[in-house]
Parts: sequence; structure tokens; C-alpha cells
Amino acid sequence: MNLSDIDIELLLFGKWRINSEWEKISIEFKDDMTYTQTKTQTYILAKPKELFSGDKFTGVWYVNYGRLFLIVKAAPQSMFNFSLPILHKINLADILITFISLFTAEKYEIVKINQTELIMKDEKESIIGKKIIRNANF
Repeated sequence: MNLSDIDIELLLFGKWRINSEWEKISIEFKDDMTYTQTKTQTYILAKPKELFSGDKFTGVWYVNYGRLFLIVKAAPQSMFNFSLPILHKINLADILITFISLFTAEKYEIVKINQTELIMKDEKESIIGKKIIRNANF
């Protein structure tokens, strides 16, 4: 692929739909280099993980040498983010996620990207994404 990192970033802006064997993902890459991601587990044994972490994640993203990096900063729907009557809201999940993200980030090699399709690879598999294009003419 002969695209620069900036070209890849520009093509990523917007909302993408990614289906893998075990989950359905919707991710929106924003131009302030943040993202919002919704992950729905389709594999029944992975459902307990979704109950603890929730299905929404937010974070920051960037592209470096043709690789997409996602750094999770918050899991706002996690059951570990809770309020106690005598204390302020405790975001235990967000604190833990932020600490873990200091040492590891999700990273994907961008194999192919254009205006409507994204093919990337993680350590295990190739992942295909389709851009969600909103049509203003309903």
C-alpha cells in the first residue's frame, strides 16, 4: 500500500462497521483523534466479558508506519463504574483501563483502505470493515 499515515488517517475519519467471528463492532474515528467504539459479543462464552466491561469504549487513535493504534481511555458502561451515596462517582473500570493502556494498545496493520472498505490485520486474523455512509437525501 502506497498511502502515507496522514492519507490513512483522512480515510479513517467517520463511522465503520466491522464484523468478526465473535463480535460486531461499530467504531467512529473523529478528527480530534478520539474514537467511540461499540462491541457486541456474538460468541456466547464471551458474553460475561461484555457484562463486566460494557459494550462501549472511548479512547484515542493514531496511525504510525501504516499501523492503526487504538488506546482505550474509558468504558463508560462498565459495571465497575458506580456511584456510592457518600462518595463521588467511582470510575474503577476507567482507572484500570487507563493504567493498562499505558503498557499496551490495540494495533492493526492496515492492508487496504479506500473510501468504503478497510482491511486490517491483528495478530490473529484479517478484519474487514465497511464505512457507514449517511445519505442526506432520504
